Amino acid sequence: MKVPLAPIGAKKLGAPPLISVIVPHYNGPAGLDLCLQRLALQTYPGADFEIIVADNASPQGEAEIARIIDGRARLVVVAERGAGPARNGGVAAAAGSILAFTDADCLPEADWLAQGVKALDDHDFVGGAMRVLTVDERRMTPAEAFECVFAFDNEAYVRKKGFTVTANLFCPREVFDQVDGFRVGVSEDLDWSMRAGALGYRIGYAEGAVVGHPARRTWDELQSKWKRINAETYALFLTRRHGRLRWLLKSLLVPWSALAHTPRVLVSPRLNSLEQRWSAMRMMYRLRMWRFFDALRIASRRTRRLSRSS
Repeated sequence: MKVPLAPIGAKKLGAPPLISVIVPHYNGPAGLDLCLQRLALQTYPGADFEIIVADNASPQGEAEIARIIDGRARLVVVAERGAGPARNGGVAAAAGSILAFTDADCLPEADWLAQGVKALDDHDFVGGAMRVLTVDERRMTPAEAFECVFAFDNEAYVRKKGFTVTANLFCPREVFDQVDGFRVGVSEDLDWSMRAGALGYRIGYAEGAVVGHPARRTWDELQSKWKRINAETYALFLTRRHGRLRWLLKSLLVPWSALAHTPRVLVSPRLNSLEQRWSAMRMMYRLRMWRFFDALRIASRRTRRLSRSS
């Protein structure tokens, strides 16, 4: 049941920080350092937000992560593996009445907090804009060119599909507590947003709350990303009626979606040359075919496990 929210007012003297920024981290100290540098440049008053780095027991060790943080954030070590448990551990340590989530490899722009909090005046929880970052826009790899067109289209996710990526999510603490934490083994951003929507909470899009995310640069990086997404999405499908059948039907459409999305590559303003468009298109067709076969592999593996256990 949805609980009515109290108005988000100004922070009172002596109250805890109004915003808690939750940054899950695992084995990416250089990216974490850059993320903290960006968070230090926020236009939002520094006294009115705290930063919590929820480290997922990185191999560098707690002392080294603390050294990298260097007082810019509070460190919480979360032993349970996964970004979801790390975020939940960060929330458990948070003092703010508003939670702002981003990732350790992300670069929030200076007015990210201000714009995200402002958008909560009109919505119960909010997803902000994502910007795909490349090393050199004139010399993109095929994977980077593909990601520039298709990765992190959070405006479409929010407006058309009703969910936001957790790399750019704002919500009042009351909403998070009612929805409950991020789950493990499923597409956590989609799952959490769907549970929030089922409780009657309204999602909104904060165009001005911008976070940059580095593009994947190689086929191996893209394949690793989509292997994880396929597995987590399939687990989410299995929680629904006729989930496996729906998964198989959806998977059949994946290769054909490349044809439908070819015009999108051809007209994308993010690509600067015919060479980039051609490389993005080749990567799209290759990846969609791989996703199709990987989806069948996941479903068949599940069927074999069930048959062995019966």
